[in-house]
Formats: sequence, structure tokens, C-alpha cells
Amino acid sequence: MIEGYSLRKASELIGVHHVTLFYWRHQVLSALKQMNIDHFSGIAEMDETYFLYSEKGKRKITGRKARKRGDASQFRGISKEQVCVLATRDRQKQTYSKVLGQGRIVKTKLDQAIGSKVSTTNTLCTDAWRAFKAYAKEKGIEHYPFKSDGKERIKGLYHIQNVNNYHSRLKG
Repeated sequence: MIEGYSLRKASELIGVHHVTLFYWRHQVLSALKQMNIDHFSGIAEMDETYFLYSEKGKRKITGRKARKRGDASQFRGISKEQVCVLATRDRQKQTYSKVLGQGRIVKTKLDQAIGSKVSTTNTLCTDAWRAFKAYAKEKGIEHYPFKSDGKERIKGLYHIQNVNNYHSRLKG
């Protein structure tokens, strides 16, 4: 599964039937979903990414025309057509990701999702979005924001490259 093999190819390599492998994969995914991180240690990187909302398989889509594969959103920028996924990762590679809802990220949803996992013992590295700034200020957490212009990507030990790499692999 990690190597990206198809069920049939993986079943040949392991020596079990592909249907058995299908059920094993769902058991692993279910177990991963139930894993919970109590808290992050040290430097924690936090960022959000967006996916186009999909109603694949739904027969009667209301409110919009059906999209073809690869079509873009009707609206420019971040809109309610996109689903926000928050990802937080520390330098020990503990990762927490969660769907926060549609549209832009807001401080209240951020606090609900990650509230008890990040504390004043952490240093938070994020992009410069105001929800992250407000969250860090309210919780009294040391915060290093990075602008999206790409001019300054690293401030000593602090960066958000690990979480951005995670986004890249998630979208891939």
C-alpha cells in the first residue's frame, strides 16, 4: 500500500488473494483513522490545503452542473466549492490532519480541531493567514509566520517545508 502497488500486483508479491488484501487495506485505514495524537513536541508546523469538493457517484447533484474530471472551480480563489484540510506536523514526524469544512479556515474551527494538541511548550510555524496568528496569540504560543510570496522560506530552524511536503504527497 505504501509503495503504491495495485491490489493485484501486491497480492502477487505477498502471496495472498487480492480480495483478502482489499479487506486488509481497509482494516489498516480504519486503524489509522482511530489513531490519535495527544500532543506535539517542540516545533510544530501547521498549514491548510484545499481540495475541490466532490460529489462523485451522486446521481442528482443540486445547486450546480456536474463537473467533468479535472475541471476547475466556478469561482476564483478559495470558495465554498473547496474543502479545507488542516495538517499539523512536528519534527518527530507526528502528523495530524483533519477536514475542517468548506471554504476558508477560521480560528474557531482551528481551535476545535487542534486545541488540546498544541500548547505553550510548542513553537508554531505557519503561513501568514490571520486565523493562525489569532490562534497563536490567544493561546500564548510562540509563532513564526511565513508569507506566501516565497521570498523568506526559512528563519533559522523554523520553516513549514515538512507540512508542505506532506500536502504535496497527500494531493499526489
